[in-house]
Amino acid sequence: MKRSDRLVALTNYFISNPRQHTSLPYFTTKFDAAKSSLSEDLDIIDQRFREEGLGYLHRISGAGGGVEYIPSHDEEASLIFIDQLCDMLADSSRILPGGYIYMSDILGNPKTVRQIGHVFASVFSEMEIDAVVTVATKGIPLAYAVASFLNVPVVIVRRDPKVTEGSSVSINYVSGSSRKIQTMVLPKRSLKEGTNVCIIDDFMQAGGTITGITSLLKEFQANVQAIGVLAEADDEEDERIVHDYTSLIKIHNLMSQDNIQVSRGSFQSHKN
Repeated sequence: MKRSDRLVALTNYFISNPRQHTSLPYFTTKFDAAKSSLSEDLDIIDQRFREEGLGYLHRISGAGGGVEYIPSHDEEASLIFIDQLCDMLADSSRILPGGYIYMSDILGNPKTVRQIGHVFASVFSEMEIDAVVTVATKGIPLAYAVASFLNVPVVIVRRDPKVTEGSSVSINYVSGSSRKIQTMVLPKRSLKEGTNVCIIDDFMQAGGTITGITSLLKEFQANVQAIGVLAEADDEEDERIVHDYTSLIKIHNLMSQDNIQVSRGSFQSHKN
């Protein structure tokens, strides 16, 4: 195989298998190439990944050595992208009754959702994460986007049990915005004890939903390593019951349709 062909095949392999450790003998056999040639190939790919702001190749030497692709998103490009999202959400016509904002068009755009997932994954890429957890329904596309870059499964918390998922664990929690008692359920087979998880949600007001998910995960003795929120409302900041999280967008004065303001969330401070 020519080097140009091998570079394309290797690049495709890494992008399709992020955060997956692969030994060099696997590549030498697959491409019928010497280790020295593959080492040069990996140097080229690593350099291009870094220059394009796509991440880097993490290489481990020794008998059990190998290489894995760690996705990351260039910080400057991330901030430009977040600013674009802010401009889209600053439209006052998006405000919905009850202190919500219309985001279905953003969450329904595969390219946009994938880029959001890439940005979040760049924050969490160095963490030990075994699964991404979200609550049905609007957080699902974001969760899958993040999970695709972290190369981990998605676990979906639901409001009602489904007979097709077998026995479940359920909890009652108080919604942070409406102060109503609500229910969350998660099938017993969804998570193993001690799983490291990342919680992803599309929108947060006071944080009742995320607190509910966290309480439910305690029943599985899961470890919450990170929390990612696409957008948060700033109106109830004094009553916020979730504090350690990463948000891309912060919406101010959400209850006042004529004075809505949209700015970057906590993403930048987490990166720094």
